[in-house]
Amino acid sequence: MIVFSDLDGTFLTNDKRVSSRNLEALDALDAAGVPFVPCSGRALSGILPEILEHPAARYAVTSNGAAVTNLRSKEVIYRVDLGAERALRYYEVARDYDVTFDIFADGRIYTHRCWFDRLDEYIQDPAVLASVRRSRTPYDEKTPAFLSTLEHIERIAMYWYDPADRDAIKARIAHDVDVSIVRSVPNDIEISDARATKGIAMVWLCEKLGIALDDVIAFGDNINDISMLEAAGTGVAMENAEPETKAAADAVTGTNDASGVGEYLLQLFAAQR
Repeated sequence: MIVFSDLDGTFLTNDKRVSSRNLEALDALDAAGVPFVPCSGRALSGILPEILEHPAARYAVTSNGAAVTNLRSKEVIYRVDLGAERALRYYEVARDYDVTFDIFADGRIYTHRCWFDRLDEYIQDPAVLASVRRSRTPYDEKTPAFLSTLEHIERIAMYWYDPADRDAIKARIAHDVDVSIVRSVPNDIEISDARATKGIAMVWLCEKLGIALDDVIAFGDNINDISMLEAAGTGVAMENAEPETKAAADAVTGTNDASGVGEYLLQLFAAQR
């Protein structure tokens, strides 16, 4: 068995903590020798240390499947970059609208200071806002020049508050068949290479480890989790999940604030005794 779990809205509470029940489940996974893989839209630098450093966590899938990292060796063992050329193309689109432009690159997230200083205009939830600010590094030089300094551009994201801006941007990039366009919160657009999805990264890692997909349990709540839930032997949606995500799942557990992941896993272990 191997467990993959999204973080925000899934493994983390709404105030961005790991609950004691979920930590208990991680301990149970470690005792049973079952790997736990955080599978997040976050960059590696944005994952909480108590998850990355837990002995059950041996690998991490980040940036919506653009990178897989061996947490013990700290080596990135799988990459599917969006790249500077396409990132620049989407920056030229984004600059026509009042949206942020977040660059996920080399395991970190970079945001120009002009957007970093306005994040509270796009994000109303104080816990989410604090988490987003902590995870982003502001830069001051012009974005095209800054993009050229980055080695691995994994994906880009835009926060919006006017749905008309969202619709216009999606219409302008809808013809790009070589990218994946998803979201992990209601008011963002996340763009990666079409091969960079949580599901594809999960399948790749399982093949590398020699683990059958039937032995995979995956948890998620949002649109960017659907490919993972569909590919897993058992895809579990949170009670607070999007309707489309629930429709793609094999089962539904409790909400993220009710430690739905931990409750599901601990009940599973109890039933197997």
